[in-house]
Amino acid sequence: MNKRKPIIGIMGNLLPIENGAFLGSERVYVTDAYVDSIVRAGGAPIVIPPILDKEALDIILTQVDGILLSGGYDVDPFLYGEEPKQKIGYVHRTVDDATIEVIKNSYDSGKPIFGICKGIQILNVVFGGTLHQDMSYIEGSYVKHEQNAPNFRGTHSVTVEKNSQLYKIIGGDVLVNSYHHQAINKVADGFDVVATADDGVVEAIEKPGDSFVIAVQWHPEMMSKYNQNMQALFDTFVEACYK
Repeated sequence: MNKRKPIIGIMGNLLPIENGAFLGSERVYVTDAYVDSIVRAGGAPIVIPPILDKEALDIILTQVDGILLSGGYDVDPFLYGEEPKQKIGYVHRTVDDATIEVIKNSYDSGKPIFGICKGIQILNVVFGGTLHQDMSYIEGSYVKHEQNAPNFRGTHSVTVEKNSQLYKIIGGDVLVNSYHHQAINKVADGFDVVATADDGVVEAIEKPGDSFVIAVQWHPEMMSKYNQNMQALFDTFVEACYK
């Protein structure tokens, strides 16, 4: 008998509608690259709406086998004890608060968690870490972290720790794409930094001892159709969700 495909909850975002008949409303969305990467890995993706009704979220989360934290807006700096600085981008506190509830619920339930871009940042914040609100605030950072090249192309190198889960999955150092203006500052207790850019910027973290709690700063979903190392991240994540 074939195993049931694991249901993967992809954390959704809210996109304000700025014109037309639905002006003032917000769309719940994820980009199709997340969906496609999960389907290729053998999972059944659903979108988790960023809602603040805890009971409703709990019901949704009982149906999923793993959580994919998607990219999105900046994390509200008040969540890690800072005032907003001049170069902070757009924040959406409803999305942040809903995502935090999803992370806490899923972690407490032992569900695999895979974070991407904002996903690594808010995962770090939930467990007590902090962020650089803009790359310009990082002394010595010189790598271009917001690329102009096509999104499926890697544009800077990442060094991966050899004793990490991440290394076992992707097999070594890699070229990654890059679309972020924030990065991890203080790493949350209990997490290991397992990949860095050449300028020392944190590119991946994982929580030792857990089946799969891994997060990366780049966007593997944009590369996975053409790059087996990137698809392997989704394959391994979905496989962990069978357990």
